[in-house]
Amino acid sequence: MTITSFDGKEIFVREWAEVEEPKAVVQIVHGMAEHCGRYEAFARFLNAHGFIVVADDHRGHGNTDPTTLGYRRGDMFADVVRDEACITDYFKEKYRGLKYFIFGFSFGSFVTQSYLGKYCDKVDGAVIAGSSHKKDFEVYMGSLVAGLGCMFGMAKKPAKFIEKLSFGAYAKKFGDREWLSTDAENNAAYRGDPLCGFTCSFRFYKDFFRGLRRLYTSKYRAGLKKDLPVLIASGANDPVGNMGKGVKKLYRFYTEKAGMQNVEMKLFEGSRHEFLNEKEGRDEKWGTVLDFFRAHS
Repeated sequence: MTITSFDGKEIFVREWAEVEEPKAVVQIVHGMAEHCGRYEAFARFLNAHGFIVVADDHRGHGNTDPTTLGYRRGDMFADVVRDEACITDYFKEKYRGLKYFIFGFSFGSFVTQSYLGKYCDKVDGAVIAGSSHKKDFEVYMGSLVAGLGCMFGMAKKPAKFIEKLSFGAYAKKFGDREWLSTDAENNAAYRGDPLCGFTCSFRFYKDFFRGLRRLYTSKYRAGLKKDLPVLIASGANDPVGNMGKGVKKLYRFYTEKAGMQNVEMKLFEGSRHEFLNEKEGRDEKWGTVLDFFRAHS
């Protein structure tokens, strides 16, 4: 199905609703260079435990923009945040009376962080997964490189240099250079998926880094609901979270600087970035997220 967003853009959305007595709705916000179809198994798992699941393909991704993967005119970060709010509104109206949660992974986790600063009152809880406190030298340097690329007419072109600086650096942390996950089958499926693994454009990165710079400010903190339940979950060996250091910093931000009172953190030992897609320890990982939704439904 598609949902018409705030500017008339048609956003591709999947809905997993085979639930007899639903407890709540979970909205999944996927990562960079992937699509929501990759969450099918996890969505079915949540269905089996009473949760309706919805998810979209972001602008420049998947079935929303299959012919321009990695690029879409407009602000590719801020517009996605607004899309997620429109999707929330649509399904909250459809499933009136049910609790509503948002689950953001990787790039989607930063979209979710931004979402919480603007639309915190729309949801009853949030999971920030595969994430980090990301406002460092890498963000400002990336902003400079992406901005120059756009300035010199390369907005639509793949930002291979930025990709090499980020994903390439992540891969170097592992002897097998597989930073995505410890699961060979998952890694192969990702590489073999025509809607995954593309290089995002200079425009994407310019907007993404600008969105990151707007996080963690006094204005951002003011938009957060202090009693909102939040689960921060990552693999302990996830390079996006700086091997846990950035995840712990994010936890401290929400609990200490932002004064949020109901924030949990879970680091899964031995797991890398896509901890949800690793077969080893899956019961613990999926169960941790499920327990969070159950506790706050």
